[in-house]
Amino acid sequence: MKQLLEILDQSMDENLIRIILSNKRKTEAAQKVVIRPFENRGNLCFQFETYRNNQVFHDNYSKPEAIKKVEELLTTVYKQIEITAASFVCTALVSKKGKSTIRKKQTEAYKKLTLTHNRKKAYILPEREPVPFLVELGVQTKEGKVIDKKHKKFRQINRFLEFVRDVLPRLEKGKRLTILDFGCGKSYLTFALYHYLKIMEGYEVNMIGLDLKEEVIRNCNRLAEKLGYDDLTFLQGDISSYEGVDTVDMVVTLHACDTATDFALDKAVRWGAKVILSVPCCQHEINRQISGELLQPVLKYGVLKEKIAALITDGLRANLLEQKGYEVQILEFIDTEHTPKNLMIRAIKGKGKKPAETTAYQTLCDSMNLHGTLEKLMQESENQRRITE
Repeated sequence: MKQLLEILDQSMDENLIRIILSNKRKTEAAQKVVIRPFENRGNLCFQFETYRNNQVFHDNYSKPEAIKKVEELLTTVYKQIEITAASFVCTALVSKKGKSTIRKKQTEAYKKLTLTHNRKKAYILPEREPVPFLVELGVQTKEGKVIDKKHKKFRQINRFLEFVRDVLPRLEKGKRLTILDFGCGKSYLTFALYHYLKIMEGYEVNMIGLDLKEEVIRNCNRLAEKLGYDDLTFLQGDISSYEGVDTVDMVVTLHACDTATDFALDKAVRWGAKVILSVPCCQHEINRQISGELLQPVLKYGVLKEKIAALITDGLRANLLEQKGYEVQILEFIDTEHTPKNLMIRAIKGKGKKPAETTAYQTLCDSMNLHGTLEKLMQESENQRRITE
């Protein structure tokens, strides 16, 4: 173990590519931990990405803290470590008693990556090249430099596109895709999605942005025309009553307030959308309903009740989508320092996927008096389907 810790100490600098901890000792442990270096205000730090089921959790440590954490995880949780640096790859198996079997191999494969890997993220939209819609929306200068006050928005846009990139295999190329963005607002992400799919990836699209604010819609249509985005249209309207299309390939709903998210999700399911990307906001409905003796000692604190209700709301939504045959993940959209509403529900329609079992869902809802809008809308849809059959 001493030799392994020495290798670890030597490798944890700006030339480190990644460290992976895997081969868990306990079935209940997270699948793996991926560690990468990053620079924070001039200091070299290390981010631990812990993969548990369909979620990823992030923790940041200084170098001494990171080494101590790795040693702890290797003796209690994981059996294997893989260290990939600029000039070598090292793998080791560690026993419960701390005895390690080490294999170290010199390599040239990663040398070219180390010049920029740790200091500058490779964004989907380039940071130093002007992107027309980013310039028009005031995120970049005409020369392509990200404006100081817009760095958070720039990172948010690229993070969103990373989630879209993951689902590209589910979007059929060669056909015209219908994509709806409910509650599009100023449409930073709507323009980004169009630019990425149509211009960068070559998809044929019919994109529609929907919002209640007339002036916002007018400005967005004006910008789409100026940019030559001929297949992007913005309409004024309400999520719950929109009936402008029969089928949809992708539905996006970001920060739709409270039950507006439920109406958007229900619409997406009715249309058979292949991909749903939803970042819910202001989950008040379940907060008003939630009760139960078991959690009462915690629910009596207003701020805790609000947080618990928000998490349960999105968990129930995810379960309902699974009951409709979707593969669902709940992911961190952006850092909580930017907004507390940072969870994304990403749902992908599974081919032949068996719908999730409903008993546990119903037991939870009945025990805590939870009957949300999405559940009611889906039940209405199911009743209508049975009548027509």
